[in-house]
Amino acid sequence: MEEKRIDTRTIYNGRIVNLRVDTVMLPNGRNTQREIVEHPGAVAIVPVLSNGNIVLVKQYRAAVGKVLLELPAGTLEKGEDPHECALRELEEETGLSAGKMKQLVTFYPSPGFCSETIHVFVASELTKTQSSPDPDEFLRVVKLEISEILDRINTGEIEDGKTLVGILCYLQRGGGI
Repeated sequence: MEEKRIDTRTIYNGRIVNLRVDTVMLPNGRNTQREIVEHPGAVAIVPVLSNGNIVLVKQYRAAVGKVLLELPAGTLEKGEDPHECALRELEEETGLSAGKMKQLVTFYPSPGFCSETIHVFVASELTKTQSSPDPDEFLRVVKLEISEILDRINTGEIEDGKTLVGILCYLQRGGGI
């Protein structure tokens, strides 16, 4: 079932992702090429307020050409621990600091072509701090009841994969930490 890598070529090295083309031998002996996006990984956070509401962010996503409603999230810096990244991203994007942060799940969002893993956390015991988004990030914080989030999922307003996974895992585990 596994493929054997015969050769690899780097096509592009970017600030966030790299692209390589691997020549691989398939289990049947044939050779083919695989285009692989190398990604350092990311985190997403389900921030739960004391009243049970969830904090989301609205931001424009150039890859899909529209504004999405999604969980706060961000890319891991080189060598960064996912838990530390989640704490940092939560504060940067929402202006909230978590007294409690627990990992829910880690998953591959697009394993057919990308090495990215996303670590999803749930955050509680939140206190207000100062938000400091990256200079190229423009977002709006939105606080919603879980029923409103589910309605927006069902109507297709929430389309982001990490948000769907994060909310599903949060609810599947009883909505608590």
